[in-house]
Amino acid sequence: MLTTFVPLFLMTFAICLFLVLMQFLWKYVEDMVGKGLGIDVIGEMFFYAALNLIPMALPLAILLASLMVFGNMGENLELLAIKSAGIPLLKMMKPLIILIFFISVGAFFFQNNAIPKIQTKFYSLLISIRQASPELDVPETVFYKEIDGYNLYVERKDQKTGMLYDVLIYDVASGFNNMAVIICDSAKMSMTEDKKMLIFTMYSGQQFQNFKQGTESRYSADFVPYARENFDVKTMMISYDANFNRMGEEMIEGSSTSNYVSKNLSQLGVSIDSMTLIMDSVNRLDRNMMKNYSYLTFRNSYPSQEKDSLIAAAAHAGVEVPRPDTLLQSKELQEQSAILQSAFSKADNNSNEFLFRSLNKTTTQKTINRHWIEWHRKFTIPFTCLIFFFIGAPLGSIVRKGGLGTPIVISVILFIIYYIVENVGYKMTRDGVWEHWFGMWFSSLILLPIGVFLTYKAMNDSVIMNADTYVQFYKRLFFIREKRKYSIKSVIIDSPDYEEIVCSLSALSDKIDHWFSKYNRITYKAFWTDDAYERELFTIKSSMEIILSQLSNSRNLEELAKAELFPVLITRIGPFKAGSIWARISMYLFPVGVVLRIMSVPFELRIKKDLKDIQRLSGETTEIIRNVHAAGNRVTA
Repeated sequence: MLTTFVPLFLMTFAICLFLVLMQFLWKYVEDMVGKGLGIDVIGEMFFYAALNLIPMALPLAILLASLMVFGNMGENLELLAIKSAGIPLLKMMKPLIILIFFISVGAFFFQNNAIPKIQTKFYSLLISIRQASPELDVPETVFYKEIDGYNLYVERKDQKTGMLYDVLIYDVASGFNNMAVIICDSAKMSMTEDKKMLIFTMYSGQQFQNFKQGTESRYSADFVPYARENFDVKTMMISYDANFNRMGEEMIEGSSTSNYVSKNLSQLGVSIDSMTLIMDSVNRLDRNMMKNYSYLTFRNSYPSQEKDSLIAAAAHAGVEVPRPDTLLQSKELQEQSAILQSAFSKADNNSNEFLFRSLNKTTTQKTINRHWIEWHRKFTIPFTCLIFFFIGAPLGSIVRKGGLGTPIVISVILFIIYYIVENVGYKMTRDGVWEHWFGMWFSSLILLPIGVFLTYKAMNDSVIMNADTYVQFYKRLFFIREKRKYSIKSVIIDSPDYEEIVCSLSALSDKIDHWFSKYNRITYKAFWTDDAYERELFTIKSSMEIILSQLSNSRNLEELAKAELFPVLITRIGPFKAGSIWARISMYLFPVGVVLRIMSVPFELRIKKDLKDIQRLSGETTEIIRNVHAAGNRVTA
């Protein structure tokens, strides 16, 4: 098993890693193209990306390899031979289970020890590439805006010499009000040796530039002075750093909002505890502030026996206490305005302060969620490897299709489902909608029952992936009858015993009469609990098939034609086996049971009609056999 699995696993791992690396390339190709990056930088970027994508490719490779191994064994009947020797499926899978366990343990240590360093290098290099200046490649007949503070238009460009013709430049580096416009017949660009300045040499042109005087005049709103300059040759130096400047890894490690990518399990736990303690302190401080400054909170926390004591004393003395609005109206208009302005200012200050504090708390909580995501990923990726093995191996033994065709289709479908579910859990955890443990283990909670179910079905030789099973269900659901086909055999080993066939047909008719006497009408309770109904139907069907199997060895066309008319008898009319736990549950769920019983009536009528047809065809077949044998005896005489 190991010698078969390991080469396939290495092959599928390389394929899966290549696929996810192509997905990475499609995602970040715009950040890398057109910036003049060297082969060493691009190669280093792909190397770190490949290492960073190993946790995504590993579960898919295990799923695909296990599907192919067990699918090949099932297709070559090796699984059948092993099971015939008395070796159960789990014992057969034991070496691979041990191997996958060690791979999962290795994936955990890789996630905990290597991935933080890899992600730090990867993201620092990615940010550096994103911040790199694009390579200068000015297009024709469109405005080029990649130079900060300048818009450049070129009508025509000489590809050999690099000379630009009919050039228009908008210089807005000093602001729009001091914008300069340069028009020239031709121009040429070059870089300084340190690649930090762009030298722009222009020929035969004019420059128009707005400028303002030291003091504003009363005409400044309507008229902006400008200067015009004619030149034969003009050189302009523009700050443009074309070098690739690598950002230090300490920028990632020192960032309070993104340093979670560079931490291992213990560091993540320490950071989560620290930030949780800070959040608790801020929340306690906010509650105290609300308690001290909120009017409703103050009134609710005041002793009940001392509430409104002045109002109660005044009412006892017969003095009318004025309403607050009346007190405000008694003030002068200017004083009222000052009071309202002071109240508005305090409310606005409190609102801004709490808003600012809430933004800080929101940012801290999102950072905590990010740390929890990385903490749980150390465990979810190795566990997913185990689950995918227990999905792929049983599914391969059920499907029994090897090669790359069917396993790849099934693997892609299952991995897409896993990827969608895992992303749902990730985003819900990141946004704080779900608890971190539920969101990050959501995909495992979905896939684990599937793995257990498939393993159970594979151990019991299930036919859930057999197309004939669903074809038979479809035919039964829509009353599509199967047709028998008997042709004259070229070689007949066992000639039919017609006397035995006639006796068997007579006994079959008697069994059908007996069945009608007992089950012509079925009560509601018997429908769900009496499994003798289905057993006797199965007995009738087995007897009929034995008779037809003997009759199929006949060389008489009339007998074979009559045998083809016998219906294929179904033996179950209900959705569940009578007497089973599901049948009893359906019986007690009265509305559901009644509906299912009514839905089974067409199947019951079909069985009764088929049984009557079997009795009629049995009589006709008996008559044909007797006539054929009587004619044969006369010929012999």
